Formats: sequence, structure tokens, C-alpha cells
Amino acid sequence: MGRLSPITEAEVVPLHGANGPGLDEVGLAAWIAQAEPGEALVYHRGFLAVDATSVISKLPADRQRTLQLVAAAARRAAEQNLVHLVQSRLGPDAFAYIAVARPKPGPSGAALSMRLLEAA
Repeated sequence: MGRLSPITEAEVVPLHGANGPGLDEVGLAAWIAQAEPGEALVYHRGFLAVDATSVISKLPADRQRTLQLVAAAARRAAEQNLVHLVQSRLGPDAFAYIAVARPKPGPSGAALSMRLLEAA
């Protein structure tokens, strides 16, 4: 098995600006449904385990909950063999959490969206 090359910023599909609204479950599912194999999406930058834990997170409660839901949706998509989940270290206690689209196992579009919803 060959080693994968690092994902460059040019290969990451932006869904929103740095100060724009955060990604939610629907946005993640929509991206997965239309993404070509090998396309990558950064669904979180930070330290996921810390940022999603209410006792230690510095994020507002609504952003924590959204992050928890997005992370769970990404995990379900990986279990359905729709994406690979990888991390890239940005610095001390800072990572980019990346979903990389895999080839679709069946028909794309609405049927794929339904599989994601049913896995929830």
C-alpha cells in the first residue's frame, strides 16, 4: 500500500470563509453526496476532543453541540465507507480534521443522503 501524499490547501474544498458560519450536519452530508473521490473537506480546526467537551471547551454551547453533531456525522460517514477521516497537525494542540471523499459505493444523490440520515 502506497503512502498518501499530504493534502495541500488547494485540494481542500472550502464551504465557508474563516469568519463565516460553521459547518453543520446538513452541510457535511451535502458535501459528501456531491464530492468526487479524493476531494477533501476540513470539518474542524482545533482540538476536537477539547473543543467538543463542555467542561473545558472555550466554544459557546451552541457551537460545541454543532461540533459534536458534525463529528458524529463524519464518523458515521466513515463507517459507511463514504469518507476517510484523517488529521493534520497544525501546531501544539491544534489539528485540521479532514474528511476525504471515497468512491461512492452505490448511486449518488438523494439515495446517498438517505443512507447518511438512516445511519444517524
